[in-house]
Amino acid sequence: TLFLTDLDRSKIDIRPIPKMGRNAVTSNELFIDDLMVPVEDRVGEEGQGFTYILDGLNPERMLVAAEALGLGRVALDRAVSYGNQREVFGRPIGMNQGLQFPLADSLAHLDAAELMLRKATWLYDHGKPCGREANTAKYLCADAGFEAADRALQTHGGMGYSEEYNVARYFREARLLKIAPLPQEMVLNYLGSHVLGLPRSY
Repeated sequence: TLFLTDLDRSKIDIRPIPKMGRNAVTSNELFIDDLMVPVEDRVGEEGQGFTYILDGLNPERMLVAAEALGLGRVALDRAVSYGNQREVFGRPIGMNQGLQFPLADSLAHLDAAELMLRKATWLYDHGKPCGREANTAKYLCADAGFEAADRALQTHGGMGYSEEYNVARYFREARLLKIAPLPQEMVLNYLGSHVLGLPRSY
């Protein structure tokens, strides 16, 4: 059941969770004990809370996909800039196919993931079913974004692990999107059972 009521700190204990990234948004454990909620603070019908939040899941997946896509793009931009500027043995390191090809591969995967995200958002904006596309966009963008961030860090070598170039931060932030708000495996569960029609595995 959904409710919006006063925060009574004598009945609610909020404990922050320290994290390796995503510190612009707090994460907390929430313990509610003996909190009485007036009926007028209930949102909708009793016992229907989960049904109500389902309406927000597809847009949430698209939002996270866009975030992953943006992180991948900025990380790739930083890697390309570094690849053009950093010279070793009298030539820019971006000239080496061992660095250039992974970045080009990430560009292709980011572009493909963006197309799925655009399809999902178009369907949603036009009031059409979009569960398959929203989940697929989250899956593809999270993978492509993290892979681009990982390759950007690798392109920077040891300096990628430092905070000087920000790619370590992109790496940390992009990694989260493969597990939150739902892990990649749950997307595959959805696609396997709801799209392919296979028996539910969980």
